[in-house]
Amino acid sequence: MNSNHLKNKRILLVDDEPELQNMVTSILSKEGFTNIRLAASVRNALAAASEFQPEFAILDVMLPDGDGFSLMEQLKRTADYPILFLTARGEDEDKFRGFGLGADDYMVKPFLPRELVFRVTAILRRTYRDENPVVTLKHCAIDFERAEIQNTKSGPIPLTAKEYAILHTLYRNAGRIVTIDALCEAAWGDNPYGYENSLMAHIRRIREKIEAAPSKPESLITVKGLGYKLIVL
Repeated sequence: MNSNHLKNKRILLVDDEPELQNMVTSILSKEGFTNIRLAASVRNALAAASEFQPEFAILDVMLPDGDGFSLMEQLKRTADYPILFLTARGEDEDKFRGFGLGADDYMVKPFLPRELVFRVTAILRRTYRDENPVVTLKHCAIDFERAEIQNTKSGPIPLTAKEYAILHTLYRNAGRIVTIDALCEAAWGDNPYGYENSLMAHIRRIREKIEAAPSKPESLITVKGLGYKLIVL
Protein backbone atom coordinates (compact mmCIF):
# COMPACT_ATOMS: atom_id res chain seq x y z
CA MET A 1 0.00 0.00 0.00
CA ASN A 2 1.25 3.48 -0.81
CA SER A 3 1.68 5.20 2.58
CA ASN A 4 1.84 8.80 1.34
CA HIS A 5 -1.87 9.33 1.92
CA LEU A 6 -1.50 8.16 5.54
CA LYS A 7 1.18 10.75 6.26
CA ASN A 8 -1.13 13.51 5.03
CA LYS A 9 -3.71 12.70 7.71
CA ARG A 10 -4.66 15.53 10.06
CA ILE A 11 -3.42 14.63 13.56
CA LEU A 12 -4.62 16.33 16.75
CA LEU A 13 -2.13 16.05 19.64
CA VAL A 14 -3.53 16.96 23.07
CA ASP A 15 -1.07 17.27 25.97
CA ASP A 16 -0.37 20.09 28.44
CA GLU A 17 3.40 19.48 28.55
CA PRO A 18 5.22 21.61 25.93
CA GLU A 19 8.26 19.32 26.02
CA LEU A 20 6.09 16.28 25.23
CA GLN A 21 4.31 18.19 22.46
CA ASN A 22 7.63 19.17 20.91
CA MET A 23 9.05 15.66 21.21
CA VAL A 24 6.04 13.89 19.65
CA THR A 25 5.78 16.50 16.89
CA SER A 26 9.49 16.08 16.12
CA ILE A 27 9.26 12.27 16.07
CA LEU A 28 6.27 12.22 13.75
CA SER A 29 7.54 15.03 11.52
CA LYS A 30 10.77 13.14 10.86
CA GLU A 31 8.62 10.26 9.57
CA GLY A 32 6.66 12.55 7.25
CA PHE A 33 3.65 13.28 9.49
CA THR A 34 3.58 17.08 9.31
CA ASN A 35 -0.15 17.88 9.43
CA ILE A 36 -0.29 18.14 13.23
CA ARG A 37 -2.38 20.50 15.40
CA LEU A 38 -1.55 20.98 19.09
CA ALA A 39 -3.87 21.58 22.05
CA ALA A 40 -3.10 21.74 25.78
CA SER A 41 -6.56 21.39 27.35
CA VAL A 42 -10.00 19.89 26.79
CA ARG A 43 -11.38 23.28 25.84
CA ASN A 44 -8.60 23.99 23.33
CA ALA A 45 -8.86 20.48 21.92
CA LEU A 46 -12.59 20.79 21.24
CA ALA A 47 -12.09 24.15 19.53
CA ALA A 48 -9.20 22.76 17.48
CA ALA A 49 -11.20 19.68 16.49
CA SER A 50 -14.09 21.82 15.29
CA GLU A 51 -11.83 23.92 13.06
CA PHE A 52 -9.12 21.40 12.10
CA GLN A 53 -11.36 18.35 11.49
CA PRO A 54 -8.73 15.78 12.61
CA GLU A 55 -8.50 12.30 11.15
CA PHE A 56 -6.50 10.90 14.10
CA ALA A 57 -5.99 12.05 17.70
CA ILE A 58 -3.33 11.43 20.34
CA LEU A 59 -4.64 12.25 23.83
CA ASP A 60 -3.16 12.54 27.29
CA VAL A 61 -5.41 11.34 30.12
CA MET A 62 -4.52 14.06 32.62
CA LEU A 63 -5.43 17.54 31.38
CA PRO A 64 -5.74 20.80 33.33
CA ASP A 65 -9.50 21.22 32.77
CA GLY A 66 -10.65 17.61 32.58
CA ASP A 67 -9.45 14.22 31.41
CA GLY A 68 -8.74 12.50 28.12
CA PHE A 69 -11.51 9.95 28.62
CA SER A 70 -14.26 12.56 28.70
CA LEU A 71 -12.55 14.45 25.88
CA MET A 72 -12.59 11.31 23.74
CA GLU A 73 -16.32 10.85 24.35
CA GLN A 74 -16.96 14.45 23.27
CA LEU A 75 -14.80 14.11 20.16
CA LYS A 76 -16.54 10.87 19.17
CA ARG A 77 -19.94 12.59 19.25
CA THR A 78 -19.09 14.66 16.18
CA ALA A 79 -16.72 12.41 14.19
CA ASP A 80 -15.47 8.85 14.36
CA TYR A 81 -11.70 8.73 13.87
CA PRO A 82 -9.01 6.64 15.59
CA ILE A 83 -7.64 7.71 18.98
CA LEU A 84 -4.40 6.77 20.74
CA PHE A 85 -3.92 7.51 24.44
CA LEU A 86 -0.37 8.58 25.32
CA THR A 87 -0.16 9.06 29.08
CA ALA A 88 1.76 8.50 32.29
CA ARG A 89 -1.29 6.72 33.71
CA GLY A 90 -0.36 3.08 33.19
CA GLU A 91 -2.72 1.35 35.62
CA ASP A 92 -4.75 -1.52 34.20
CA GLU A 93 -7.97 0.21 35.24
CA ASP A 94 -7.11 3.23 33.08
CA LYS A 95 -6.18 1.04 30.11
CA PHE A 96 -9.42 -0.93 30.41
CA ARG A 97 -11.40 2.31 30.59
CA GLY A 98 -9.65 3.71 27.52
CA PHE A 99 -10.18 0.60 25.43
CA GLY A 100 -13.72 0.24 26.76
CA LEU A 101 -14.56 3.71 25.44
CA GLY A 102 -13.28 2.74 22.01
CA ALA A 103 -9.64 3.84 21.98
CA ASP A 104 -7.55 2.20 19.27
CA ASP A 105 -4.40 1.94 21.40
CA TYR A 106 -2.95 2.96 24.76
CA MET A 107 0.72 3.85 25.30
CA VAL A 108 2.40 4.66 28.61
CA LYS A 109 5.10 7.30 29.05
CA PRO A 110 8.06 7.07 28.78
CA PHE A 111 8.02 5.43 25.35
CA LEU A 112 10.39 4.61 22.53
CA PRO A 113 10.09 6.92 19.51
CA ARG A 114 10.15 3.93 17.16
CA GLU A 115 7.24 2.32 19.00
CA LEU A 116 5.16 5.50 18.74
CA VAL A 117 5.72 5.68 14.98
CA PHE A 118 4.91 1.98 14.62
CA ARG A 119 1.66 2.25 16.56
CA VAL A 120 0.51 5.43 14.82
CA THR A 121 1.23 3.92 11.40
CA ALA A 122 -0.48 0.63 12.30
CA ILE A 123 -3.64 2.40 13.46
CA LEU A 124 -3.79 4.56 10.35
CA ARG A 125 -3.24 1.56 8.07
CA ARG A 126 -6.07 -0.35 9.77
CA THR A 127 -8.45 2.59 9.68
CA TYR A 128 -7.75 3.91 6.21
CA ARG A 129 -6.63 0.74 4.40
CA ASP A 130 -9.35 1.04 1.75
CA GLU A 131 -8.70 4.72 1.09
CA ASN A 132 -6.78 4.65 -2.17
CA PRO A 133 -9.49 5.35 -4.69
CA VAL A 134 -9.41 5.84 -8.39
CA VAL A 135 -10.95 9.29 -8.78
CA THR A 136 -12.66 10.19 -12.03
CA LEU A 137 -12.17 13.67 -13.47
CA LYS A 138 -13.61 15.08 -16.68
CA HIS A 139 -10.73 14.04 -18.96
CA CYS A 140 -8.86 11.39 -16.94
CA ALA A 141 -8.71 9.54 -13.63
CA ILE A 142 -6.33 9.72 -10.66
CA ASP A 143 -5.14 6.38 -9.29
CA PHE A 144 -3.88 7.21 -5.80
CA GLU A 145 -2.76 3.62 -5.16
CA ARG A 146 -0.38 3.72 -8.13
CA ALA A 147 0.31 7.47 -7.85
CA GLU A 148 -0.47 8.05 -11.51
CA ILE A 149 -2.90 9.68 -13.90
CA GLN A 150 -4.86 7.33 -16.12
CA ASN A 151 -5.36 8.84 -19.55
CA THR A 152 -6.78 6.74 -22.39
CA LYS A 153 -4.95 8.79 -25.03
CA SER A 154 -1.42 8.77 -23.60
CA GLY A 155 -1.52 5.91 -21.09
CA PRO A 156 -0.54 6.18 -17.39
CA ILE A 157 1.34 9.32 -16.32
CA PRO A 158 3.27 9.12 -13.02
CA LEU A 159 2.84 11.72 -10.29
CA THR A 160 5.74 13.18 -8.33
CA ALA A 161 5.56 13.14 -4.52
CA LYS A 162 4.67 16.85 -4.41
CA GLU A 163 2.01 16.47 -7.12
CA TYR A 164 0.55 13.51 -5.21
CA ALA A 165 0.40 15.50 -1.95
CA ILE A 166 -1.25 18.48 -3.65
CA LEU A 167 -3.80 16.37 -5.54
CA HIS A 168 -4.64 14.23 -2.53
CA THR A 169 -5.26 17.30 -0.39
CA LEU A 170 -7.51 18.72 -3.12
CA TYR A 171 -9.32 15.37 -3.42
CA ARG A 172 -9.97 15.16 0.34
CA ASN A 173 -11.70 18.51 -0.03
CA ALA A 174 -13.24 17.86 -3.47
CA GLY A 175 -15.58 20.63 -4.58
CA ARG A 176 -14.38 22.94 -1.80
CA ILE A 177 -11.77 25.68 -1.87
CA VAL A 178 -8.36 24.66 -0.51
CA THR A 179 -6.23 27.66 0.42
CA ILE A 180 -2.77 28.27 -1.00
CA ASP A 181 -1.30 27.99 2.51
CA ALA A 182 -2.98 24.61 3.09
CA LEU A 183 -1.61 23.23 -0.20
CA CYS A 184 1.88 24.55 0.53
CA GLU A 185 1.73 22.93 3.97
CA ALA A 186 0.62 19.61 2.45
CA ALA A 187 3.53 19.62 0.00
CA TRP A 188 6.33 21.24 2.00
CA GLY A 189 5.48 20.59 5.64
CA ASP A 190 4.96 22.77 8.68
CA ASN A 191 6.94 25.78 7.35
CA PRO A 192 5.11 26.41 4.08
CA TYR A 193 5.80 30.13 3.71
CA GLY A 194 7.62 31.26 0.59
CA TYR A 195 6.49 28.32 -1.56
CA GLU A 196 3.63 30.05 -3.39
CA ASN A 197 5.54 30.34 -6.68
CA SER A 198 6.62 26.70 -6.43
CA LEU A 199 3.01 25.70 -5.81
CA MET A 200 1.90 27.57 -8.94
CA ALA A 201 4.54 25.72 -10.96
CA HIS A 202 3.31 22.38 -9.62
CA ILE A 203 -0.29 23.32 -10.37
CA ARG A 204 0.69 24.05 -13.97
CA ARG A 205 2.39 20.65 -14.31
CA ILE A 206 -0.59 18.88 -12.74
CA ARG A 207 -2.92 20.58 -15.21
CA GLU A 208 -0.74 19.43 -18.07
CA LYS A 209 -1.36 15.89 -16.86
CA ILE A 210 -5.09 16.06 -16.07
CA GLU A 211 -6.63 18.70 -18.33
CA ALA A 212 -7.52 18.48 -22.03
CA ALA A 213 -6.66 22.18 -22.32
CA PRO A 214 -4.38 23.19 -19.40
CA SER A 215 -4.87 26.90 -20.09
CA LYS A 216 -8.64 26.41 -19.70
CA PRO A 217 -8.87 24.05 -16.72
CA GLU A 218 -12.11 22.20 -16.02
CA SER A 219 -11.03 19.95 -13.15
CA LEU A 220 -8.43 21.93 -11.15
CA ILE A 221 -9.99 25.36 -10.80
CA THR A 222 -8.34 28.56 -9.56
CA VAL A 223 -10.40 30.55 -7.06
CA LYS A 224 -8.80 33.97 -7.39
CA GLY A 225 -7.28 35.29 -4.19
CA LEU A 226 -8.20 32.19 -2.19
CA GLY A 227 -6.78 28.97 -3.60
CA TYR A 228 -7.89 26.03 -5.74
CA LYS A 229 -10.55 23.35 -5.88
CA LEU A 230 -10.82 19.97 -7.57
CA ILE A 231 -13.98 19.02 -9.47
CA VAL A 232 -14.59 15.26 -9.49
CA LEU A 233 -17.34 13.33 -11.27
